[in-house]
Amino acid sequence: MNQPGMWTWVAGGVLLAAAVAAHAKLPAPQLTDEQKAAAEVAKAKAAHQAKVEAFLTCRAAERAAAHYFKTHPQAAKPANAPACNDPGPFVAPGAAAASAAPAPAAKKS
Repeated sequence: MNQPGMWTWVAGGVLLAAAVAAHAKLPAPQLTDEQKAAAEVAKAKAAHQAKVEAFLTCRAAERAAAHYFKTHPQAAKPANAPACNDPGPFVAPGAAAASAAPAPAAKKS
């Protein structure tokens, strides 16, 4: 038991076991309502950004295909190519629910 490499492995194993034990004892973070709402908005923004990037990629593919078919007139064009769908501007999840609800009528005095 006089090998330096072996002591490195033993020390590494002890440190790993201590890290796993410390991590297992940490409680799950308690999120406030504001943090939950912010996380939901961030998730919605990321999903919308993915839709925007897919739309831009689709438009670029359409431009590339149009150029290809313009320069290669003998090439057969696909019969049913899917259309690109514009996702529109980002709407926050809370704002979408608020805009769907009717506004209360103002009282006349």
